[in-house]
Amino acid sequence: MSQPSMPVLESFTRAWPDLEAAHERAMKAASVLLGCRDELLAVLTRVATYSSARDELLRSVGTLSGAPWELARNCPPQLNRLSVILPPDNVLYSYVLHGLVPALYCDEVVIRPSAHIRDTAYGLHKAITRKLPPDLAARIRLSDASAAAFGPVCAESDAVVVTGGHDSARQLMADVGESPLVLLAGSGPNPLIVGPRTDPSAACRTVLRTRLHNSGQDALCPDVLFVHRLRLDALVEQLRAELSVLTVGARSWPDAVLTSLVHPEAVERTAAFLAEHAGCLVAGGTADPERMLVEPSLLVFDEDAAFHPPELLAPVFCVVPYEDPEMLREWARAPEELERGMYASALGEPRLTGETLGTAVLTRNATALDAKDGNQPFGGYGARASAVRRDGRIIGRPLLLSQEAALRRSVITGPLR
Repeated sequence: MSQPSMPVLESFTRAWPDLEAAHERAMKAASVLLGCRDELLAVLTRVATYSSARDELLRSVGTLSGAPWELARNCPPQLNRLSVILPPDNVLYSYVLHGLVPALYCDEVVIRPSAHIRDTAYGLHKAITRKLPPDLAARIRLSDASAAAFGPVCAESDAVVVTGGHDSARQLMADVGESPLVLLAGSGPNPLIVGPRTDPSAACRTVLRTRLHNSGQDALCPDVLFVHRLRLDALVEQLRAELSVLTVGARSWPDAVLTSLVHPEAVERTAAFLAEHAGCLVAGGTADPERMLVEPSLLVFDEDAAFHPPELLAPVFCVVPYEDPEMLREWARAPEELERGMYASALGEPRLTGETLGTAVLTRNATALDAKDGNQPFGGYGARASAVRRDGRIIGRPLLLSQEAALRRSVITGPLR
């Protein structure tokens, strides 16, 4: 007696998200964000400048609008639970990227916000979920659990997204065991390179736009500016002039460029850095921990491939001159930079070729902020910048959850570069 044939198409597509339903939910979610934009901006400006909050909102709407295309392209399986540790910045965008979009193909998304932005995260969550379709809103919940108590939740998840410190992420991976798919979303120095073929005025605008995004409190702001000696004097003079006339005000002011910082440790770390390098100061140099203000500060260092700045989430411009791009390659080959390579932005420097500088993805005439696309893999190849744990190995590469979840069902032979 012949056996009944297996319904191959039905069996194969059962793991796919319902694209029609995902499309409807994503469009409704985007409409919710636009419909309550004033409330969302009011909540976001507790921790972000108005201009950066508006940028978050627009990127979030764009990510939701592109989600059906993303799912159709990657075909992730339906996940039972995703656990997320939310970062201390980009709260709305991260909530959408790691919460709302995955909720289209996850039964449950559990989000633990950083203590610094807990109230902001809950305010956004409340404003959004009360207007979402009930079946979508029910899939997302916020957790007040401590870091220790959240570990068992992660261990029982299909996937975990960890944002923030690499060392704590490695500890969490050890605690949750080998079962969950773990994505590590960290940060890097994201150097901005001003080459000899760059107009100084255009370069100055790009540097200001990128370094002062959210008053410098974004992980994508460049921690170091490598400037060709042919453009050094002109760029430094223009930056010094521009920094003297920036608008300082409340975060809710649409035209405020500089505001008080959110995290006390960022002010303290910046104050220590400015004091240590006082001899390199060209402008600024003051940090006021009581008022949480850091004066926009410009420092010019000697040419040095061994200069590896800390992450300064503040309006500080560290300029390092160069002549030969081999110096940039030497800098990028340093062990610490290979670990934290994320993006490197080259303006008017045609001598830098290839797709990467060390482990950092090389963008030409564009910045790390310009590369930010919620429906595409994001990050570099440094394990501290962005990495996935597979089969006991940590692989540094640009990440997108839907793509990594789909790849889990495939044969993995090594880093996909």
